[in-house]
This record gives sequence, C-alpha cells and structure tokens, in this order.
Amino acid sequence: MYFHGTSKINVKGHLEIGGCDVADLAEQFGTPLYIVDEALVRQRAREYVESFRASGLKFQVAYASKAFSVMAMCAIAEQEDLSLDVVSDGELYTAMKAGFPAQRIHFHGNNKTPDEINMALDANIGCFVVDNFNELQLLNALAGDKGKKVKILLRITPGVEAHTHEYISTGQTDSKFGFDLGNGSAYTAIKEADGLPNLELLGVHSHIGSQIFEVEGFQMAVDKVAGFAVKVRDELGIMFSVINLGGGFGIRYIEGDTPLPISQYVKAITDSIKTNFSNAGYTLPEIWVEPGRSMVGDAGTTLYTVGTSKDIPGVRKYIAVDGGMTDNPRPALYESKYEAILANRANEAAEETVSVAGKCCESGDMLIWDLELPKAKTGDLLAVFCTGAYNYAMASNYNRIRRPAVVFVKDGQADLAVKRESLDNIIGNDVIPARMKQASTVQQ
Repeated sequence: MYFHGTSKINVKGHLEIGGCDVADLAEQFGTPLYIVDEALVRQRAREYVESFRASGLKFQVAYASKAFSVMAMCAIAEQEDLSLDVVSDGELYTAMKAGFPAQRIHFHGNNKTPDEINMALDANIGCFVVDNFNELQLLNALAGDKGKKVKILLRITPGVEAHTHEYISTGQTDSKFGFDLGNGSAYTAIKEADGLPNLELLGVHSHIGSQIFEVEGFQMAVDKVAGFAVKVRDELGIMFSVINLGGGFGIRYIEGDTPLPISQYVKAITDSIKTNFSNAGYTLPEIWVEPGRSMVGDAGTTLYTVGTSKDIPGVRKYIAVDGGMTDNPRPALYESKYEAILANRANEAAEETVSVAGKCCESGDMLIWDLELPKAKTGDLLAVFCTGAYNYAMASNYNRIRRPAVVFVKDGQADLAVKRESLDNIIGNDVIPARMKQASTVQQ
C-alpha cells in the first residue's frame, strides 16, 4: 500500500494521519469523515511557490478552490501566500468570510450572473477571467455603473487535448469554455476588450485539462499562447503582462498513476515561457497557475464504517459502507479509481476480493470494484485514499443523506473544519406552502 504525506500504520496496527489514530477520529467525529493532512497541503503549496521562485519569473500560484472550498482551506492558502480562484458567489463568499485578501482573488466561470459580477466588483477582487463575448460587454457595463476599471484575462482554448478523461479535458477546440484560437474568436475578443473603457486587459488564460502526467501538453500550450501573444503585439500593438496556464497537474490515485514532481512541471512551463518569449523579443510576462487537485487531492482520506455484506457465489462479494456517491460521486461520474484499506486492521493480510458499495438507492453507487482486503466485518473502518479534491466539493444530499464532517489533522491534533450536517440542516430550507397545511376534507 502506498501511503501519502504523514499517513502510516501505528503500533496498534491502525492507520494514522497527521499523528492522529483514525479509530480515535471515528469515535470523536463519526463516519463518514473527511480527513485532511494539513502538513501535506502546506508542503504542496510551498513546492509550487519555491519552484516558481527558482525560475526567476514573476508569478502567482492561485489555489483553484473548486477542488475543495472551505474557510479553513482558504485560511491555509492565505497563510502560504497563494492567490485564490473562485467560480461562484458561494466560493467568493467563503473566501471573503475566511478573510482572504480580495486583491488575490480571481473570478472564473463561463456563465457569471450579474449578481455574481456585482458582488465581485463590490469586493474589489483582483481579476476576472472572462470567458465569452456576452461577459465582456456585461462586465464592462457593470464596472462602468460603479465607476470602476477592472483587470481581466481572456480565457482562450488553444486546441491542445490533454491525455485525460474527456469530461475533464478543457483545452480542445470543442469546449464550452473560452475563446477559440483556431477560429479567430480569441483575436476578435482581444480587439474588443482593448476598446472597452472599464476593462484593463492583462493577458490570456489557458487550461488544457486535468490529471495530466506529462509536460508536453503544457509546453505545446505555451507555444501556441506565445505565438498568439506575438501576433497580437505585431498586429494590434497590445502586449500581455500576464499568461495564466491554468492547472491540471496530476496526482497518484492508484498504482500505475505516474505524476511528475511539481518542480518538473514548473520547470517545463517556465523554461518554455523563457524560450518562446525571449526568442520573440517579448518582455517576459508574469506567470499564473491554478493547482487544485494537486494541492489537496492526496492530502484527503475518507473514513467509512463497514455495514452489511452480500456474497454472490461465483460472481462477487459486496461490502457496504455508510457513505457512497453522496460524499464521492467521482466513480459514478468518471469511473475514477481509488485505493483503500481496513484502517483498524491495517497490518492484516488480504484474504478476499470485495467490491465496496455505497448506501444510496442506486445500483451505480459503487466506490471501488475488486478491492483486496482482510475479511471485513461489520464495524470495521474503511479508509479510502486521495479524496481531498472534488469529493467534499461535489457532495450532495441525495436520499437526504447528510454531508460528512471535515477535520484537519496535524502534529497529533485534529481540528473540526466543517461540522457534520444535522437532520435539521437537511430540512432547513424546506417550506410547506400554506395551502398544503389546510386540513383535508374526507369525501363522504
């Protein structure tokens, strides 16, 4: 078994994360439970910052909060000198309530509403990443109404298809995101943005996909973006001061996943920037990136309690846990793969192959197929690794199941970051219309 960060097996034969025995965490906080290895999150943040600092280029490392947005994570991002990406009023509100500096917030999204834009304008955020022509005009008008001039990047699709799942590949031509380089819409958008009085164009944004294990896609994207920057300079006299290359840096979920060290991704990007822009006589731009998954993904572990089992002779054995697609929809969405162990019997040898089912009323609610485990018993604890990104963020109340609690662990201390939802939380926004409260009349 591969252990990430501070995870290890302790003298009791239990999984331990951040110096905390997960059996103790289960007793204190209940299950399902999201456990975040704080030391590993901070290590990842520092690896990005230190790698870019070594390049000598100006830079911003912006944590993509869509991966995992809670106030505690925003606080860590602020403490580690990161910027922050948000894509909704909810993520913006979370950041502001956490005290995150507004000037280091970048607002993304392909369909920002007027209310969201106004909220961001009132907060004086640092930059909008503009996705389409409608937004260009709307943002300019709303900024003008407030007497403000706001900084923007234009999101472009460079036509680079990363080696990743089709649903999380975003840099190709056929994408819902951004202005396309190939059909000329990006060039037109540059001209339009430059003529709008309430917008200050800093440069462009490019994101080619997610869970990427090689550098060639990033290098190809830099080549295309740099070529576009030179064309815009030479033909329109417009210079880019910022190039944002997005995120997509992969992590290890299972054996066979081969992510590169963060420093290797960063060096490939920065070397390519230096080569392309220097050769064109172009002032080196400031480089922004947006790691999300690679900042928090392998720092997260979800802890479950094993409940029932079902053995179909000659076919399959199922074990069921007290969570499932409500706290981790990624296997159902993307056929995502995970590794797991019995956290309270971590030293015991595997005896059988089981498939881990969730408790939702859906046959597709499966977390892991064909997992080798000791013979699981009711009450055992199952720890599923690498659930820090897009698990809590995508969690739902399907079947009116309550979302789990989140704890951050470090140096033997466990701190509650998100309370477990209560049954009252589940019905908290429900309203019975007055006409439905009237006593029914029994027909005679």
